[in-house]
Amino acid sequence: MALSLRFKKGPTKFQQAADGSMTLIEHVRELRNRLFFASVGIVVGLIFGFILSEWAFTLLSAPYCGLDSSWTLGAVGQGKCNWLILAPADQLILKLKIALWLGLILGAPVWLYQLWAFIAPGLHRHERKWAYVFVVIAAPLFMGGATLAYFVVKHSLEFIMTAGIIGTTTQLEVTAYIGFVTSMIMIFGAAFEFPLALLMLNFTGVVSAARLLSWWRTVVFLSFAFAAIATPDPGPFGMTLLAACLSLLYFIAVGVAFLNDKRKGRGKEIYAGLDDDEISELPEERVPVGASDPIEAPTAIDGPTPVAQRAPIERRYDDMT
Repeated sequence: MALSLRFKKGPTKFQQAADGSMTLIEHVRELRNRLFFASVGIVVGLIFGFILSEWAFTLLSAPYCGLDSSWTLGAVGQGKCNWLILAPADQLILKLKIALWLGLILGAPVWLYQLWAFIAPGLHRHERKWAYVFVVIAAPLFMGGATLAYFVVKHSLEFIMTAGIIGTTTQLEVTAYIGFVTSMIMIFGAAFEFPLALLMLNFTGVVSAARLLSWWRTVVFLSFAFAAIATPDPGPFGMTLLAACLSLLYFIAVGVAFLNDKRKGRGKEIYAGLDDDEISELPEERVPVGASDPIEAPTAIDGPTPVAQRAPIERRYDDMT
């Protein structure tokens, strides 16, 4: 008899979580393992981020150091770019903050994969497919918003410095400046994800493209209101540009929603062209009513059987009970 060298493979963790055969303790154990590997990815990214923190600081400080008012001798490249430091540990804390941001970015493939691997078994196949599509679109949108914010910072700083009352060589506090730049990048990047929310509502069938287009006045007003409140830039350039980009992305999302409705044939339902007050053209079927079936006569019901009288208690039990 020939011996088979093939080993029967059991179901994977993904299959066990998808079909519900994984117990609660196994789910908790898997979550612990996922969190551990995600933490390892962030720590490794933090190490590389600590090494690259000086390069990142130079990149973030380029808009400020590109202004003549930021240099001691009044010309770029002559003298030194001035910074104001209020506490002895500000430089080290700032370096650690930049390293943490870089660690989250560099370790994103690891911790995002661990997060997705834990959530994906609970989704259907078509839900996982659309999740892949939205993630692929979300990353370039966020990078586009972050890049736009980086170039907006230079114009905003130039307006702030020239419109101020001093107008000479100035020094900005380094932690406040880095917080200002990172806030602009995060707000612009997150705001650029707005069309994805609209497309998700349309692709899931919650709202149609025509309904989305009917909201254009409200969306444009809310875009300017959000840009005025959320943007830390006190100048008009950043707020106006963010609101204009949000409005443009909204109309692009509506256009994609119209293409999706046309592909799925929405708006061509059987009653789409009928007026609300129009009478339905349903065929009228008249069935003649005949004589009813005869009802049988009721039958007599037997009377209840008498209940036997119970014996006295002294006869129902013996001496032992």
